[in-house]
Amino acid sequence: MNNALIAIDKSGSFRVYLGLCPGLVSEARRIHDAGPLATAALGRALAGGGLMGLQLKGPKDKLTLQFKGDGPAGELLVTARGDGRVKGYISDPLVELPPKENGQPDVGGALGTGVLTVIKDMGLKEPYVGRIDFVTGEIADDLTAYFFISEQQNASVALGVSVDTDGTVKAAGGFVLQMLPEAAEGAAEALEKLLAELPPLSGLMEEALAKAAAEAGGPATDPAAGPGEEERAADLFLEAVFGSLPEEFALETLERRDLEWCCDCSVERLEQVLLTLGQEQLEEILREDGQAELTCQFCRKKYHFDKEHLEMLLRVSARAKEILDNRKKRQAAETAERIH
Repeated sequence: MNNALIAIDKSGSFRVYLGLCPGLVSEARRIHDAGPLATAALGRALAGGGLMGLQLKGPKDKLTLQFKGDGPAGELLVTARGDGRVKGYISDPLVELPPKENGQPDVGGALGTGVLTVIKDMGLKEPYVGRIDFVTGEIADDLTAYFFISEQQNASVALGVSVDTDGTVKAAGGFVLQMLPEAAEGAAEALEKLLAELPPLSGLMEEALAKAAAEAGGPATDPAAGPGEEERAADLFLEAVFGSLPEEFALETLERRDLEWCCDCSVERLEQVLLTLGQEQLEEILREDGQAELTCQFCRKKYHFDKEHLEMLLRVSARAKEILDNRKKRQAAETAERIH
């Protein structure tokens, strides 16, 4: 698809992660049957999480963004892999609030006051966990604050989702701008001026998508655009945002990447969820219902576990408990022997 890219300026002062992902957000909207406000909130988080995921070193490394506030939208959760796979959900996909005075969806009002948690699992002994209080509840503002407060990085995050009157996604995406060590003199000032004068992001994305579609001879709002068209749209978006920078800070594309919706749920993963309930709760489910049905919160796929399946899990749970109990007894005996 090549709907995202990583670029660096000629002076080596800053790096840009940029993407256009209306197809990704359209798929999330379809799966969760989300209204316009939830689509805007979830879409921005998916785009931001996906771009931050591209900063991870390994393709299997995982980033999780959790926006947990007291607003009517409830929890907003996104996970992204280093290879561009993204998934997410919002607790209330039908949340409704009046738009803000500028006509934009009130994502901050939907999330309310709360905490942003960022988890980076890079295969080490323990994942990195960073937390900050919401600054505004707006996804891009809070991610920008996270970089500064939790990672001590000068970065700027800009995200946008444009939803048509019929609820379809016209444009979605954004960028993460990251200052690099030993930035050239004047780089920060040039970027501050550019960001201060930046037009609404959704408009720039719509224009880039429309122009790329026109060049390819297709409809401007087709979320299933061809790979060449998506690559061209990303280039046009990059030029629209950063093209006015002085020549010494002009951007050069280093790498092209894909951002796509992908849920990796499976029977095995849902079995683990049931096993975490413990032996007593599994026995209670078997006794009262004789079956269980779990739904993946990300893709809404349903998994049915019949009586035989639950009995097998109960045997696994009992065996695991037996192994743990025996291990504890051995450790206690070894400790008592050392004392004597």
